Order: sequence, then structure tokens, then C-alpha cells
Amino acid sequence: MSSIRPNDSGQHHGVAITTPFSRMALAVLAIITILLIFAPAFLSRSLLQDLILIFLLIAMAQCWNLLAGYAGLISVGQQAFVGLGGYALFALILLGDVDPLLAVFIVPFIVALLSIPIGAIVFRMQGAYFAVVTWVVAEVLRLVLAQWKALGGGTGNSLPRSATSEMIGLEWVTTVFSVRNAAGREIILYWAALFVAVLIVAIAYRILTSRLGLALSAIRDGEVAAESVGVNITRTKFAVYVFAAFGTSLAGGIYFLQTSRISPDAAFSVLDWTAYVIFIVVIGGIRTIEGPIVGVILFVILQDQLAGFGPWYLILLGVVGVLVMLVAPRGLWGVFSQRTHIQLFPTRRRLVVRDPTDKKGS
Repeated sequence: MSSIRPNDSGQHHGVAITTPFSRMALAVLAIITILLIFAPAFLSRSLLQDLILIFLLIAMAQCWNLLAGYAGLISVGQQAFVGLGGYALFALILLGDVDPLLAVFIVPFIVALLSIPIGAIVFRMQGAYFAVVTWVVAEVLRLVLAQWKALGGGTGNSLPRSATSEMIGLEWVTTVFSVRNAAGREIILYWAALFVAVLIVAIAYRILTSRLGLALSAIRDGEVAAESVGVNITRTKFAVYVFAAFGTSLAGGIYFLQTSRISPDAAFSVLDWTAYVIFIVVIGGIRTIEGPIVGVILFVILQDQLAGFGPWYLILLGVVGVLVMLVAPRGLWGVFSQRTHIQLFPTRRRLVVRDPTDKKGS
């Protein structure tokens, strides 16, 4: 709520973003998050692994949604930051002898710094050229890192078991849950992935409800108009680009720590880290916080149901994506929200009026 001022009739006006329903939904989500924290106590290891992937995809999808949905930057090269995150992680662990869990949270700061000179290159292009250049940069990075012999070159490398046997918190987890080191490591990475998903969603929502979010909304509505009211378009988009690099690399680092193996083709896969993420955002609902979350859930369900169709799997996913774009251009959550007016993460500012005797506010 911004400043509240009385009008001539004695009523107080102000600006509100949240609604009673969204505040209730936030409380429910907080309860769900707490339950997820304790999930390793009663969920199977295979289900925990699935949840790790879901959490990481949510983080990546939120980052791409900010880029494309709000900043208007259609990137098809987000695999560059996944790959950089994975290789930075392996370099810190194998060459720097850094604890794996600590390395995971160092990686995004390294990649965010690297994204600044990379961004200086790709931001020279606009529109479709920007999209092409992001893919080209990712391919160049793949070829360069394939020459890094210390990390396996073109065939990749694996983490030795000894590298993760003394991970921070592993001894405590194995004792509390009475599991072996491998299962204990999965639990730690599950918590890390859950933390990353919550963190990225929270930061994305905070961005969209801040002054930066207002600038992004202005840019989305019209760059010329936004510039005329003082919005620095390049700086605003660049800030979102760097944040997307930060969040994507953080998710990528956790993924490759879980698999304990990395290779150029896996780390810089345009299908796994960009095409699937775009599909998730499109079917879920672009320009919403809820859309990518819904999209990830639908994607995982479709992946599980269609995986048995062999080569037809990707074709069927494509058909589903095309049908959703034709029937619901704003995504499934967009259609649902438009018809029900339900928003779990509202970002629009509303003028509200309340009685001066109401001490609770709007």
C-alpha cells in the first residue's frame, strides 16, 4: 500500500497490489512449502528426484518468463547459462576443491558477472536478431568448453564419489533420516532445489511489484511511450537479463550436481533447457507468475504420459503447444484467470478507497 490521503468526503484513497484472496493464497502456499520441506521424511527417493526437476524447471521458466513476457527479450540461448552454471560448478569442485553445496551458491554470482560482457554483445541486436545471437553465443560457449581438457573436453566429466561424500550437512541428514550417503545427498539437493524455486518466484514477484516492474510494464505497453516518461529501456532490460542468468545458472548448477556428470552436449542442450522451458511458459501462461508453475506441472504430466510413444513424443508435445496457442493465446492460467478473476500473485496496482475508521487497511 502506498501513501493514503483523504478526499473531500473524508474517504481515504491509496494504491494496493494484493487482494484478500491473494493474501489467503500466500498463506496456503506457505503451508504447502513447509510441508514440502518435511517431504523427504515420507516420500520415496524417485519422487524426490522428480520434485527436484520440477523445482528447477519452475526457476528456469520464471527467468525466461521475465525475459520474454515482461522485458520483450525472446532468448533461445538460455542453455548458455545452464551450461556455464554446470561447468563453473565442476571447476569449483574439481579444480578449486570447494564444497559442492557451497559451490552451488557461488556459481550464480560468477555467471551473473559473465553475463555482463555477454549481454553487451547480444544487446547490440534487436528482435529476431537478438534471439539468433543468444543461440549463437550458447553454441560458441559449448564449443569453447568442449576444449577444456581438465573437465573432460568433448566427452565430459563425472564427479568422483569422494567429491560429494563430505558435503555440508550430509552427515546430519544421513543420521536424522537413517539413510546412506547417496540418499542423503538427494535430500540436501531436494531442499536446495526447493529453496531456489521459492527464491526465484519471490524475487520475480518482488521485481514485478517494484519500480522496476512498473518500468517493465511501461516497456511492454510501448517502448517509445516508456522512454518518453523517463524509463531507461536498455538498463531495465539488461537488469532482467542478468537476473535471468543468475537464476538459470543456479538451477543448472543444482541439476548437474544431482546428476554428478556433465558434457558439452548435455549442458548446452537447446531442447532441454530452452525449448522445453518456452513450451512450459507458453502453455502455462506468459506474463504471469502462476503460468510457469502451472506449465511445469502440465509438462511433467505430459512427459510422463507421452514418453512411451517413442519418436512421436516430441511431435505430440508440439501439437499440444500449438493447440494451446490457438485456443488460449494467453496460456491456460491466463484463460482461467481472465474468466474467474483469480490471481495468486497480482501485480497490477489498483486505486482503493477505505473508510478512515478501518484500521486494517486495504
